[in-house]
Amino acid sequence: MTLDVREPEDAMAEFVRAWNSGKTGGDDRLTFAKPELLWKILTAKRWDLLKAMCAAGPLTVREAARRVGRDVKGVHGDMTALFEAGILVRRPSGQLEFPYDAIKVEFLLQAA
Repeated sequence: MTLDVREPEDAMAEFVRAWNSGKTGGDDRLTFAKPELLWKILTAKRWDLLKAMCAAGPLTVREAARRVGRDVKGVHGDMTALFEAGILVRRPSGQLEFPYDAIKVEFLLQAA
């Protein structure tokens, strides 16, 4: 999965190019309009949680909390936020999963 930061117009233009070329599958991407929006979702504790969930299969909140050494309530809130952002998926069992082997974050910092 790739998380990136770019203007909504740029993201939409890339989507249209991919759609018109017929190459719409493969790279799952979640785009944020500003770095601040990315960092609001991808906090340090959530990053640690994603590292623990990477390629681990579906996990209960309790198991995820055990893996990162945190309390269940805090991990539940973080898993909910990541799910609502589209980073985690819910399985029929109710468990949440980060169904990727890796996560890549892309953004460009340049002079204003």
